Amino acid sequence: MAGRFRFSFGPWNIHEGSDPFGPTVRKSVSFRKKLGMYKKLGFDAVQFHDDDAVPEMGKLTPAQIVSRAKAVRRALEGQGLVAEFVAPRLWEDPLTIDGGYTANDPKARRYARDRTRRALDIADALGTNLMVLWLAREGTYIREAKDSKLAVDRLAEAVNDMLSYSPRIRIAIEPKPNEPMDQAYIPTTGHAIALGMLTSDPSRVGVNIETAHAILAGLDPSDEMGFALAHDKLWTVHLNDQNGLKFDQDKSFGSVDLRRAFNQVRILDKYDFCKRGEFVGLDVKAMRTQKDAVASKHLSNSRTVFLRLLKLSRKLSQKKIDDMVKRRDYEELDMYIMDALLAK
Repeated sequence: MAGRFRFSFGPWNIHEGSDPFGPTVRKSVSFRKKLGMYKKLGFDAVQFHDDDAVPEMGKLTPAQIVSRAKAVRRALEGQGLVAEFVAPRLWEDPLTIDGGYTANDPKARRYARDRTRRALDIADALGTNLMVLWLAREGTYIREAKDSKLAVDRLAEAVNDMLSYSPRIRIAIEPKPNEPMDQAYIPTTGHAIALGMLTSDPSRVGVNIETAHAILAGLDPSDEMGFALAHDKLWTVHLNDQNGLKFDQDKSFGSVDLRRAFNQVRILDKYDFCKRGEFVGLDVKAMRTQKDAVASKHLSNSRTVFLRLLKLSRKLSQKKIDDMVKRRDYEELDMYIMDALLAK
């Protein structure tokens, strides 16, 4: 338990505050200005959707996309930053209204394949070998709309295309049980790992576990992380918090359930999560009530909570814990953890 953690977030985490029930409430912040905020907030890496790096990429040739991505890499280097991963943003195009890789329409599936290849080009140009795959609309609103067996076959075929197109890429599937679709085909960590086993190179397919997504599936995030670690498949994380089984809230890490956050920190530290250069990623949104000048506190606060919980966890006596476990005195262990969290 002595690893050094480095942190990342995506530019979408500094946003204007719109939600399904209201318009924007803050001014837009330029991408360049956002890059200048990373180091000041204590972060070392940038998470990207493909069109975060190359806006309006659908209007550009593949060569133009690569050229613009290389310019972004130079901007990152100028700020002392690196790209952690690139994710294809498939869910916003009208063509993917019924999914991309699993769409019934062959035209939509071709679009998803070609867009993903461009995202892989961007990843290469940015200098990262990690792609995160959030399968946002790969599911159904009604069961009869799609063949679930065929859908999984098509997802495996899509991942195979990525692995073949970019021989150095690693794919981290980000599972989520619902939203925007009623039911997703890859809802949990176990599903994501199992999908990887159907591909041409399972060694290059892992997972990205998001706190809120695990909670929405009725699961404990630290247990999901442990499952992935047991398979050596936890390649990045999206830490945040979630208040109940509702829409994906992306609340600041630890702001709802501090003990749940503590256990995520503890398992990441216990198994030296960052030993191969991985980043602790955040996917948190500022409250809509935040004014422009303080609309980045959710990021610095989340990082601070992680580091304080890390310090707390490392202060615990493993000898005492082992003794309580041996005696099966879980009430005493429960109070030991509560005392620590309450700074008694």
